[in-house]
Amino acid sequence: MSDLAALVTETVGDAAGEWDVAGEIPVDVLRGLGAKGLLCAEVAAEHGGLDLSGVDNGELTAHTGALCSSLRSVMTSQGMAAWTIQRLGDRVQRATHLAALTGGSLAAVAFSEPGAGSDLAAMATTIRQDGDDVVVDGVKTWITAACYADLVVVFGRYGNGAAAVVVPADAPGVRIDRVPEPMGCRAAGHATVTLDSVRLPADAVLAAAGQPVTMLTTIALTYGRLSVAWGCVGILRACLRAAVEHAGSRVQFGTRLLEHQLVARHVAELYAAERSATYTCAEASAAWDERSPRQAIAAVLAKHVASGGAARGAASAVQVLASAGAADGHVVARAYRDAKLMEIIEGSTEISQLILAEAAAP
Repeated sequence: MSDLAALVTETVGDAAGEWDVAGEIPVDVLRGLGAKGLLCAEVAAEHGGLDLSGVDNGELTAHTGALCSSLRSVMTSQGMAAWTIQRLGDRVQRATHLAALTGGSLAAVAFSEPGAGSDLAAMATTIRQDGDDVVVDGVKTWITAACYADLVVVFGRYGNGAAAVVVPADAPGVRIDRVPEPMGCRAAGHATVTLDSVRLPADAVLAAAGQPVTMLTTIALTYGRLSVAWGCVGILRACLRAAVEHAGSRVQFGTRLLEHQLVARHVAELYAAERSATYTCAEASAAWDERSPRQAIAAVLAKHVASGGAARGAASAVQVLASAGAADGHVVARAYRDAKLMEIIEGSTEISQLILAEAAAP
């Protein structure tokens, strides 16, 4: 793990702020990390992956998130695509696509639509049989990493159920339009993906087709929620480090900021949020590794705790650093914007609360 983290650190260097301001990560950087298996590190060695456990992959995700949330977002996207293919694909589909994703190809996963954000049951995209082919029609919005993707795993209605189909990004009828100036994770390649009568061979549809939409999407969302949660742990660690360094060296009224009680409160709350998020994520990843029936609800809880903590913690870090952290691209300025989006993606805070309330009910 230490070698993998060091490789990510070396790759990012001091470029995260530049990527954020530019709104783009160099694609050769992404392909390089992908070819080393780092973007979907849980993939088995037989498919070219690193075969990390959920706990180890979570810590790698947190480390990446502490450096660059946009890169972590691409990692989440790639991991979701790989996990979806692993769970829903047949042997040939797994061998073909997973080898590509650990060999430098990049992927996005397309759930949300203009009329179906958290309400995925309202999904309007269709995947229909037409002879030996399938035809895909629909519009997907705010699709992370779509601007970089070689393939997009698209969820849509399929007969009386749902399916996921692997769509090459350069297939005729596919249009990818970058989201202009997103508030957070500005270099994560968010885009609208339009699918206009996209014709593909029938084997592009992953084998577990025809199941209820909630069943299929929960498989991918559980991975995504856990990955986002670990990314928020990284945000909290970066904010805590920045706040402690600044408050420990900045002197105001003859006293270090860290010795002013109201500033110390911010630091204490940041520390508590980071610890709480880490413990909750570790428990969820342990459930994931055990393939426990509670893994889905544990992932929701981890995402809820970590994203809320990151949003509040990033605001505290900006408050502690004040003008020192207000420059565009600064680690806490990025965290402030990035963390807020984490309360929305992969199921909003409100959706998480509804799921958790249902789980708590007798």
